[in-house]
Amino acid sequence: MFTRLASFCARVLPLLILLWGGAAASQAGVKSVVVTERTRAELLAHAPEGVEPGKTVWVGLQLAHQPEWHSYWKNSGDSGLPTKLEWQLPVGVTAGEIAWPMPRKYPIGTLINYGYEHTVLLPVPLTIAPEFKPSLLANALEVKLKAQWLVCRKECIPEEGEFALAVPSRSATALHGPAFQASFAAQPKPLAGQATVTIEGTALRLRVDGLPADLRGKQLEFFPETAEVIETSAPWKQAWQGELWTATVPLSPHRVQSPQVMPIVLTQGSMGWSIDAQVQGAWPAAPAPAALSPALQEALRANAAAPQSGAGLTLAAALLGAMLGGLILNLMPCVFPVLAIKVVGFAQHAGDQKARRIDGAAYSIGVVASFAALGLLVVVLRGAGQQLGWGFQLQMPGMVAALAVLFTLIGLNLAGVFEFRQIVPTRMASLQSCHPVLNSFLSGVLAVVVASPCTAPFMGAALGFAIGLPPAQAVLIFSTLGLGMALPYLVASWAPAVARVLPPPGDWMVVLRKLMAYPMFASVAWLLWVLGQQSGIDPVGALLALLVATGMLAWAFGLSGHARLVVGAIALASSLGFAWLLAGQIGSGRPDRAVAAKDGAWQAWEPGRVEQLLASGRPVFVDFTAAWCVTCQYNKKTVLQDPAVLADLAARDVALLRADWTLRDPAITDALAALGRNGVPLYVIYTHNAAPRVLSEILSSRELRAALAAIPTSESSPTTNRPPVLRPAVAS
Repeated sequence: MFTRLASFCARVLPLLILLWGGAAASQAGVKSVVVTERTRAELLAHAPEGVEPGKTVWVGLQLAHQPEWHSYWKNSGDSGLPTKLEWQLPVGVTAGEIAWPMPRKYPIGTLINYGYEHTVLLPVPLTIAPEFKPSLLANALEVKLKAQWLVCRKECIPEEGEFALAVPSRSATALHGPAFQASFAAQPKPLAGQATVTIEGTALRLRVDGLPADLRGKQLEFFPETAEVIETSAPWKQAWQGELWTATVPLSPHRVQSPQVMPIVLTQGSMGWSIDAQVQGAWPAAPAPAALSPALQEALRANAAAPQSGAGLTLAAALLGAMLGGLILNLMPCVFPVLAIKVVGFAQHAGDQKARRIDGAAYSIGVVASFAALGLLVVVLRGAGQQLGWGFQLQMPGMVAALAVLFTLIGLNLAGVFEFRQIVPTRMASLQSCHPVLNSFLSGVLAVVVASPCTAPFMGAALGFAIGLPPAQAVLIFSTLGLGMALPYLVASWAPAVARVLPPPGDWMVVLRKLMAYPMFASVAWLLWVLGQQSGIDPVGALLALLVATGMLAWAFGLSGHARLVVGAIALASSLGFAWLLAGQIGSGRPDRAVAAKDGAWQAWEPGRVEQLLASGRPVFVDFTAAWCVTCQYNKKTVLQDPAVLADLAARDVALLRADWTLRDPAITDALAALGRNGVPLYVIYTHNAAPRVLSEILSSRELRAALAAIPTSESSPTTNRPPVLRPAVAS
């Protein structure tokens, strides 16, 4: 019985592993177009004379905004952020600055921002040096870009994308010439005249000559390229004195820049001019930042200087933690389904010591090799710039759906609905007895795939420490974790005393096999819930329909004659149809992360939010979690909903933040890395007077309440110092 099940897994698992590896590789891959609900971003190239030294090559990011949305100029105005471009270019190629088109003003309430709506192209010139040598295989200039832009309407949403483009070296590239020409035409023209800025108390007096004669008497728009100098939204005056254009602009009360040269842009209709204005006079003293209390200053210094959790680990301590974490991992609910298969196999070999030992050794090798491969994959992809962490494969909705289908088939096989010999020809099915070692090895691979969403005690610090090590040492820690997980089964398979405890083979083995189907079905229910958290209810419905069709297909293999052909064809067509429907829905129904993270007093974590709350005088508790993390959900339903814990949190006015890592989120990955971790769960308490305190992965009410009791009473009292005035970064 078990050998047929293992043979089935041996044939299905390679397909799953290919899907897993392909999905991981796709995260590392890049493309020339990124589409969101608000923008369509595309990397374009313009090389009308080819790619050669001395020739002009232009590349640029084109942003096509949805109606009412806009992004920002190099000086965003009262709020917002300019688009940021980070280039990765081959040797001999350097990127210049963005040739910014003329912006327009966006009054929002009492604020004025500078930016773009509709479609804008931000071109960048590339300088080609003689050292540039195109790839022999591609014969092209390989351009890679990581871009970040902020889009705003009434609300603001930061977006980002990674792009790649191959520009042919030996031929002209002018497909997007009209877009680049339109962008060049929209850039302000250099002005040949002179411009000065005179500082007069709390205002600036501008004088510009050399403007076209047909502009005299017309109102111009004024855009300073230097941010945080003028009061953007304040009224200002302009006038013509013959050929001289003058303006009086108030200084910002929060000015932080004191330039000696102020590049400015003047526009009138669709025309614009740029000029560098020389500053005359002495800048008034910049306003001092809002005072912070000595305690808050000390706390911010302590938090900034706090060592990463795990930074004090040695390699030996990390290996010991990995071994202990792997041992405890066998007790995690994630691993129960695979252990169910191993229990059946262990009982199958109860009377054959040699077969039992081979099975245990092959399973252990499969576990260790899979952990090593997974660790190497994470290290390599992170080294390539990808923000991945422990359990990253379950951040992919496609992988979650694939595991649900696989577990359903394994559960149906355990329950006796079908046998693998019914699916393949007799000759192929007879080979299953020749591959018991491969079957056991692949069951170890499956164990790692299923166990990786869990983080056991001692694992977090060890894995976080491993990420910062050279690849060889990092893989050693991951392999030790696998050895710890495999060790109990390996010892049991080699210990004769264990076999003597088992009853002789009989009908109880059939009952045990069918009983073990139910942990598999329970895992399917959990995966359906995870998919719902990631993609919404519609993909869950499509996956449920696919599982029903898959079950019907498995049952059809047990039929005979004409019924098998007809029922099998209907089931196969249904399975393919629902799989196609599911593929189209996955990822399209991603729920609002900010809404999903809220739960009563909980707020969604976001970068900078902890610092803001600390500055307001409140301690902060952060729950780094994910829907696919079983340990996270257990802690959430027990400790984090304990009335005594909630009362202590409320009594000390602790701000509650939830960082939801169910889907890939580079900001959360960075926050985990800063704390010496690369997986969830992670629980952290931030206070003004101490470094961040990291709690255990398997949280207890006693531990959390003790940590809360250590917060000084004054910590939770309202601060008498006003928080520092911060320039809004993401306001529309």
